[in-house]
Order: sequence, then C-alpha cells, then structure tokens
Amino acid sequence: MRAVVYDRYGGPEALRVATVPTPVPADGQVLLKVAATSVNLSDWEGLRGSPFYARAGGLRAPRRRTLGSDIAGTVEAVGAGVTRFAPGDAVYGDNLALMGGFAEYAVAHESALAPKPAALTFAQASCIPQAGAIALQGTSGAAGRRILINGAGGGSGSFAIQLAKRPGAHVTAVDNALKLEYMRSIGADDVVDYRREDFTRGREPYDLILDLVAHRSVFAYRRALAPGGRYRCVGGSVRSLLRVVTVGAAAGLLTGRSLGLLIVKEGPAHFEPLTELCVAGAVTVQIDRTVGLDEVPDGLTHVGEGRALGKVVVVPD
Repeated sequence: MRAVVYDRYGGPEALRVATVPTPVPADGQVLLKVAATSVNLSDWEGLRGSPFYARAGGLRAPRRRTLGSDIAGTVEAVGAGVTRFAPGDAVYGDNLALMGGFAEYAVAHESALAPKPAALTFAQASCIPQAGAIALQGTSGAAGRRILINGAGGGSGSFAIQLAKRPGAHVTAVDNALKLEYMRSIGADDVVDYRREDFTRGREPYDLILDLVAHRSVFAYRRALAPGGRYRCVGGSVRSLLRVVTVGAAAGLLTGRSLGLLIVKEGPAHFEPLTELCVAGAVTVQIDRTVGLDEVPDGLTHVGEGRALGKVVVVPD
C-alpha cells in the first residue's frame, strides 16, 4: 500500500510517499481502508518533534512512521475479539494511539471507533473526533457567558465558536487577520487579530477562555478573566504549559480564578454528541481543502502555519 512516511523529525521535507506492507489487525483491532483523515495540529507537532511532548513516541526519531489520527473509512478486516464491527462497516474515530491515517490502509483499536452516520461524508466524519472532543469539553459551561477562544480559526476553534453560540454565549474569536471574516461567518460576535491587538488588555473580562495555542504570560490570562472565571489551554510550548499548571494555578487560586490545562477525554462517547449536532444541521463541519497523499506536506504546512480555515482533509484516492 501507499503511505506517507517519515524517519526523522523535521519539516515537510522529511515526508515522502512510500510503498509499505499493509498492516495486519491484532487482537481487538480493525483494519480500515482509509477514505479520509483530517489533519490536526498534533500531526504538525509530531512531524517536527516540537513541543518536546510531541516526542512521546520516540525521543530521537519517530516510532510511528505515518501520522494521521482522525480517521474515517471502511472496515476491511477484524482481529480476534472484535465484536462491534465487521468488514464493510463505515466507521470513524480518533486513532491517536496507533496513528497511520495518511495511508491507504490503517489499523485502529475497536474501542477508538464509532459507526459513521450515513448523513455525513467520510471527509466530514474525519474532521470531528479530536477537534470535536476538544471543542465540546472546552466550551462546557459557556451558556450565557462571555467566552474568548484563542486560535479560533482552526479545526477545534471552528467547532468551539458554534458550540458556544448555541446556548447564547458572547464569543470573541482570536486568530490572524486572514481568518477574521471567516470566524464572523460561523458565529463569532467579536474577532481579534492577535498580531495587532493584545486581547488580554482593554476589554471587558471573560468568564471563560479556551486557549488552543498558549503562548502568553499566565498573568496576562489572569488579567483577562473575570472573578470566578476559568482559563483552560490545550496546546502551546512546554514552558507555557508548565507555567499554567504551576504559577498560573497558584495565581488564579489567590484571586478567585481558575487557570489550568484542559485534559481532553478521548473516545466515541466524547465526540459523538458533536456528530449528532452535525447530522442535525445545528453545527457545520468546516473543510478548508482536501489533499491527496502526495500533497500531505503542503496540507500539514497549511495547518501548521495557521492558514487553514477549519480543517484540512487527506483523501488517499
């Protein structure tokens, strides 16, 4: 089969399309014929090996040679003990444990997958698992609140804007200038170009801040929170994350605010509620573009450099 592989951490030039053996499902695993895999920022981090936590699978070199976790496809074969799926079933899920989605075939744990609704295309379904779980958990309790989403123009942010607006939150969306009109179009009340304005100053404080790209001082985030407010970050540099869980947590506690990491729960139970909203038309899946295997380096770069409006999807065929 054809797959996009890499043997060292680096930029897009480290990727190449190669012919490799088709994987065989082990106990509790299924083999998928991949129809679509969406690109996450975690794929870009895994390619570069930065931040350092992205090297969890191998300090010197990547242990898993093919990236891509948010996967959708058709079950080709099942391993021993698999009871929920059979060959021919259409499924989707977050295959973060095994990766391998940027290929014609991939194996995934049965427990990571859910049946794909007929109302969604494979490309749409592949956009939901990781980004959807982050958005659902990150906007919990947003009803009627003032919420700021930093990095709101990407995959998770696009879902988070829509999810926060449904129960009546006032949403301020922060990203680069290229995404301002896009974020308004999917429901943001206010938009901010972070390169031109410090969104932690000169504005009414927020009840909830969901930070998808943590880079600012924890004291700046504390300043932007209303008393009793909550700040949660998902990504960012190791230094930023450590400061949030140490200095930020202590400083927030002393001032009646809560600063910490969003520990995202994985699995179908944590993304299927968003899928139901997408099927009902209450939330839309925003796809910037689709690319083939040969174009994966460009697709990853588009996401990694912050240019994607929503999701980029890899379609092997």
